[in-house]
Parts: sequence; C-alpha cells; structure tokens
Amino acid sequence: MPDLPTPQDSAEAARFAECWDAVLSYADLCTSGSTSATQLATEAFSLGMREARDAEAAPTRSAGRRPARLPRIPLLLTAVRTTAEEWEIQGHGHRLDPELRLWLNSDKAARYSGPPLSRPLALRGLRDLQAADAELLWLAEVEALPLSVVARRLGLDPATVADELTQVRGLFRDRCHRNHLDTPMDAQCRSYARLLDAVTRSPAADTPDDLSRHLARCVECAEAAACLRLHGGGLPAALAGGVIGWGGLAYLERRRRAAEVRLGAGRPGPADGDAPPNPGAHKARAVRNGLLVAAVLVSLLALAVSMMPGADTEGGASPSGSADRQPVAADPGPSASPTDASSTSSPRPSGQAGTSEASEGAKNPGTTPQGTATSEATGDDPSPSPTCSFTYDLVNQWPDGFQATVTITTERALDSWSVGWSFRDGQRVGQMWDASFSQKGSRITATAASYNKKIPADGSLSLGFLASWQGKNAPAYDFTLNGKRCAKA
Repeated sequence: MPDLPTPQDSAEAARFAECWDAVLSYADLCTSGSTSATQLATEAFSLGMREARDAEAAPTRSAGRRPARLPRIPLLLTAVRTTAEEWEIQGHGHRLDPELRLWLNSDKAARYSGPPLSRPLALRGLRDLQAADAELLWLAEVEALPLSVVARRLGLDPATVADELTQVRGLFRDRCHRNHLDTPMDAQCRSYARLLDAVTRSPAADTPDDLSRHLARCVECAEAAACLRLHGGGLPAALAGGVIGWGGLAYLERRRRAAEVRLGAGRPGPADGDAPPNPGAHKARAVRNGLLVAAVLVSLLALAVSMMPGADTEGGASPSGSADRQPVAADPGPSASPTDASSTSSPRPSGQAGTSEASEGAKNPGTTPQGTATSEATGDDPSPSPTCSFTYDLVNQWPDGFQATVTITTERALDSWSVGWSFRDGQRVGQMWDASFSQKGSRITATAASYNKKIPADGSLSLGFLASWQGKNAPAYDFTLNGKRCAKA
C-alpha cells in the first residue's frame, strides 16, 4: 500500500486534511469493511494527488486557458472509483461492495471512460468551468459547507460570495446546455432539446405533457433536465450522481450529515457507518409519542365524564351499566330511542353485572352495529369499493437511485388532485415532474401542477420522479387519491 503524499507547505497540509475526510467517506461506501476502506482511500488519495499536482504544474495552452480538469475533491473521488476498478481487474473485487462490483461491470461505468461526448453531463459541465468557479460550486452544493466557510477557504469576500455562487450556477447551466446539444442523441431526444432548455429556465414554466412523458422514459434527457433546472434543489444530486457515479447520492447524504454535525445542528449517526441515514425516523417517533399521549388524555377525559352525576341522562344508562359497556357501542345511534332500547332488553343472569341498553342495542337492527364502529376505529375505508386505480412502474434503477412513474385512473371527474403513497425501505424522492411533492418519513404526497389539475371522468393522470434507495427498493404501496384509497390496476 503506498504512503500518503507529503504536503509541500502548511496550506497544502490543511487541504490534505479536508480532502482526506471526503475520500475516506466515499471509500467507506465502496468497500466491505473499514480496513479495505482505509487502503482504498490511501491508494486513491496518492493517485489523485499526483494527478492534481501534475495538472497544476502543466503549462497552459494559451493565455487565459487551461486544460479541462475537475476541482481537487471531485478529482480525488473519481480516483477512488478508478482505484476500485483496478481492484476488480486485479482480483481484489471481493473487498468491494457487491453493488459497486455490478456497477463496475455495467454500461453505466463504461460511460466514464468512454468517448468524451458520451460522458455524464454534470461531469463535462463541471470540468468546463474555471478552477475557482468549479471549486465554489462543489463545496457549496455537494459538500454542503456554509458560504462563510467556503468564502474563507477560497479567499472570497463573504459579503459577495452568495452572488458569485448564483453566477457560477448560471455558468454551469450554460456549459451543460451546450454540452447537451453536442451530445449524440436520437431524433426524438434532439426534437426535445430546445424545449427542455426553455422549460427548465424558469420555475414558473409549465412542462408539456409530451415532454414529461419523454423525461419519464429517457435517462439521458432526465439527467440533462436535472443539470439545467437550477431551481427546486436538485442541483446537488445532479452533481454528485453525474461526477462521482456509483454511490453519488449516498455520498451526498453523508456529507450533509457531516456538515450538520460540525455545525452543531445534528447528532452523529449510528455506530454502524454503513447504515443508511433515515432523516424521518425522529419525526416518526415524535408522531407516535404524540398519538400515545393524546390517547391517554382522551381515555382519562372519558373516564371523568362517565363518573360525573349528570352523565346518565336521556340515554337510560346507569353508572353500574358503564362498567361492562363497550366504548364502541355506547351510543345507540340516532335511529334508536331510549324507549326502543328498553323494550328490546332481555332478562340477564342473576350472577352477571348489569349492562346498559347499548349492550343489547348491538342486537337491535335499529341501532348502530358494532362492526361499523370497529371499522372506523381501525381506519378501514367503509366505502364499498375504490373509485380509482393505480399503476406503479419502475422505469430504471441503479445502485443508489431509481426512476419511476405513477399513473392514477379515476372514475370521477376531478377539479384538482393529490396523490399519496408510502415506501417500505426508506426511499427518498429527490425530483418530480408533473407534480409538486412533499415527503414526511415514508409517506409521499404529490399535488397537481397548474396545467393538469382537471381530470375527466374515467381519465388518468401521471407523474414521474427520481429517488434514492439503499439495501432494498420495494415497490410503493398504499396509494390514495384525494385521501381515498386506490386499488391496484
């Protein structure tokens, strides 16, 4: 195993420490153990630093021009991927993550070493930026460092660094748009290229239905849309996934958690470094605890009311009868009067405690059946059958992310709609088209865009999204339309 390179001065020593943390974090994702992670990080760091020093020492082509190259941290991260590929070739693949090995032997990995015009758009766009601009974009968007820290690290003015970042984002978008037009593509993708540029420039622009359907099926154009759309928060994922490749979204999540811990805004994750982060876990626990407390308070309130002297009024209920009465059948219902309930009561065994008219009312056809109350308590939909159906299609999947579409068919006409579903394995939606979305824990809620709110009777609506996953990627379930359960088509 090679030794780590020696810093040339104190400034480079500080950069080494910052870069080593990022390299080790990604190497830990790529390997099957901490020992292998350290060895992979060391070899990749040595390789990447040699490349960085050689690139910095190389003469420029002409005045004001430099060879296209990545900033230091993404350069070192790509060195981790390159070193992992060498391990696989040399027979050390058993030390790598099994999903990474599959990716290294797929066409997805071949894109990074194939023809330049076929490489990921984010990788080409970042390489085309000036060194300082690319460094600013990566540190702010992917490493999730506060702008004050980024300004101090790059020697920028803290008062103007936000404006500079906005300008750099625009430059990155321009480079990606130019590279997208230069990319070899089929006639259909070519016909949508300029329209894609137009609808991604403004957050208020509507996406036509035909373009939306195309983005749901074409990975390359969906990748271009993520790079060109600067609003919506999808730029960090586009950069991490396009530049790093396998594990990009997982690396992005790790760096964000690390930044939160450094700033005191979060707590360290679980002891097992390979465990996927679950940002909705604490929210789920808080909701469960809140519901438990609410249930206890309601029970105490009901007990207090039942013990009050005025509690047995008009219903013919007695305090002794409340001891054996089931709460779900306590109310005989609006269709039954106290007189009717009394007339249908039957003799009780002498050894049994007294019961109210409500307990016998369960046998009276004029009262509310216990089954109805039980179905309401358990949350079952009392409607005879769903009025909508859903189709969930997994369009494409890669080791740390996937693309899917949802289609809902409704029997009734709608003036607006909201579709909900749940994930079983902690999947996180990062981008959605034809709808806006929110996610709370495992539950996704997608609401209609301005142009597709109205759905005719027996019509359908569709939306597509990109999401991340780790470990398992079970299909979504528990689909609802405007709060009503949908059946599987």
